[in-house]
Amino acid sequence: MSENEAGFVIRVVDGMAGIPHEGWDRLAGTTHSSPMTPYNPFLSYAFLSALEDSGCVGAQAGWLPQHLALQSPDGRLIGAVPCYLKSHSQGEYVFDHGWADAFERAGGRYYPKLQASIPFTPATGPRLLFDAELDPDPIRAALAEGMKVLNERLGTSSAHVTFALAEEADVLEEAGYLHRTDTQFHFINEGYGSYEDFLDTLASRKRKALRRERREALGDGITIDQLTGADLTEAIWDDFYQFYMDTGSRKWGRPYLNRTFFSMVGERMADDILLIMAKRDGRYIAGAINFIGGDRLFGRNWGCVEHHPFLHFEVCYHQAIDFAIERKLSVVEAGAQGEHKLARGYVPVTTHSAHWIEHPGLRRAIADYLERERQDVEEIGEYLSERAPFRKD
Repeated sequence: MSENEAGFVIRVVDGMAGIPHEGWDRLAGTTHSSPMTPYNPFLSYAFLSALEDSGCVGAQAGWLPQHLALQSPDGRLIGAVPCYLKSHSQGEYVFDHGWADAFERAGGRYYPKLQASIPFTPATGPRLLFDAELDPDPIRAALAEGMKVLNERLGTSSAHVTFALAEEADVLEEAGYLHRTDTQFHFINEGYGSYEDFLDTLASRKRKALRRERREALGDGITIDQLTGADLTEAIWDDFYQFYMDTGSRKWGRPYLNRTFFSMVGERMADDILLIMAKRDGRYIAGAINFIGGDRLFGRNWGCVEHHPFLHFEVCYHQAIDFAIERKLSVVEAGAQGEHKLARGYVPVTTHSAHWIEHPGLRRAIADYLERERQDVEEIGEYLSERAPFRKD
């Protein structure tokens, strides 16, 4: 526990169970979602506690919770950071393996490190949470300093804030953190009334290609179900988990999420989940899990047990656009990487992270690298934007 000049007290909490449920959700925007602070399901107490309660996050997984809780002088919870002590760099999607290798070859010890993020979730959202009734500036500043103090007390090499809001990156940069950018691909809903309205904005050749792609994806008698809320039975989760394990085992070697986690989020936040499931011959053969926010749909994991041309694109991208247009959601975030999303109407968007590096030599080297990387990201983003499939008029 520490106190700053404003009289704020920062506590480090080793699990969501040590933070009041209602207090956390009030800071995260779960209980006061508005156009200014749209609901982000990954920040909810339900999601973060499910990760911990299922054992996906914890000391054995190399994600030891070290959440920061900021209290006003009268003891009210007014700020927080979802934070973890990490013994590796898996499940983060902002890759620092090269930094770790270089530092350890030079005789340093990169791990453990601090990570302010949502585990296994490359989705932008608030990281420096604050009470919406208060001025955010001193709270965010206190949380940024609090992470640096915790880093020093634990003797860790660094503190990383990933997939932060752009304005949080500014606050963190002002506090001495190094600013890093990257690119994701998001679908932007320009008030379309239907998928056909969206197609009308594309160049003719691209429009025809996507219509053909969607027809071929649903060949072989494949149908699509969109499941949410009470549709999410344990049998459905069994099917989806089979898909998740098949793809996850091939992609990462060891999938991050266990079967218990899916049951827990299905019980705690079913209305915030959309499963898009493909069926053939009376059984599900593929599926993707999405989370529904206040203004956007977040695509997460996909898997299949049968491979069919274009089915991945239909389940993960086209169906997500259909749902967003129907629900009048502004954005679909389709996860990390993937220039192939560009041809399907997803446009490049800059993401932000911030990094506090303790060792002066490592800090200088990373700062130099990030300056050049930011320029590359900007130039690549401009190049990709020029090649979006939309009509030039």
